[in-house]
Formats: sequence, C-alpha cells, structure tokens
Amino acid sequence: MTTIADFTVTTNRGEALDLAEKKGKVLLVVNTASKCGFTPQYDGLEEVFQEYKDQGFEVLGFPCNQFGAQEPGNADEIAEFCKINFGVTFPLMEKVDVNGANASPLFDWMKGEAKGLMGSTNVKWNFTKFLIDREGNVVKRFAPQDSPKSIAKHIEKLL
Repeated sequence: MTTIADFTVTTNRGEALDLAEKKGKVLLVVNTASKCGFTPQYDGLEEVFQEYKDQGFEVLGFPCNQFGAQEPGNADEIAEFCKINFGVTFPLMEKVDVNGANASPLFDWMKGEAKGLMGSTNVKWNFTKFLIDREGNVVKRFAPQDSPKSIAKHIEKLL
C-alpha cells in the first residue's frame, strides 16, 4: 500500500525531502499561489500550523502556476512574498504542476486517494488541501474555499 512516505519532493531551496521523514506527523498538503483570491489563506494556514505544530502537525505548501498563472515567481520570490506578507514559517516546496502530464507524482497519488466533487480527480484551483494522517494516508480533500480554520476540527481528530 502506498503512503506519503513513498514520495520524495524538492524544497524551495532545491533540496530533496524524503517524505518518510514526516511519518508520524499529521500533514496538510496545499497547492498555493501568491496572486489568487484565496492567497489570504496563507494567514490561516500559518495559524493552524502554529497552533498544532507542537502536537505533530505540519503544513506543506506547494506553489503552483497552473490556475490563471497566479504563481509566476521563482522560489526566492515566492518565499519572500509569503514571509513578508503572511509570516509563513511552514515549509514551502518547489513549484509543481498538480494536474496533467507533468503533475507531481505526490499530487497524482493524493488525487486518486481523495477524489473531488462528483468523483473528479483533478485539482480544480489553488488552495486545494489534502489532510494526511500519522500513518501517511490521505484522509480527506478540502476545496479551495474551505478555510484552514474550518479544517482545524479534522486536524484535531488526527492528533
């Protein structure tokens, strides 16, 4: 059986991150964008990260430019924007595609594990969120309009 521990991703600093290192943590994996109507959710993501990080919770942000070209920056520009405007301290990964032929294998797996509305597998927009349990399984997919605060009760159940 596949879990998140079977994947390696690249951080926004170009370093490989073996997600097996995250085993035992509850994760919220999010495709992000800096120029989107949902961009203010960075505040909420940072809030839930700060609230639960000492209990074994982490947010992983994956910038994505596939929706309305709303993440045009490079890794340094994205990280600086997130830190200055939203105080983001949770880990940001390299920019990825979440749909299509060049989609991140991690996102392909998560989409198959937690289908979207009416059984669709594609991510529909920025700030789609996947909640992962301590064993590395996808528990639930949340839509872009689901605020991080509204997801907190689901996080708490897994901690």
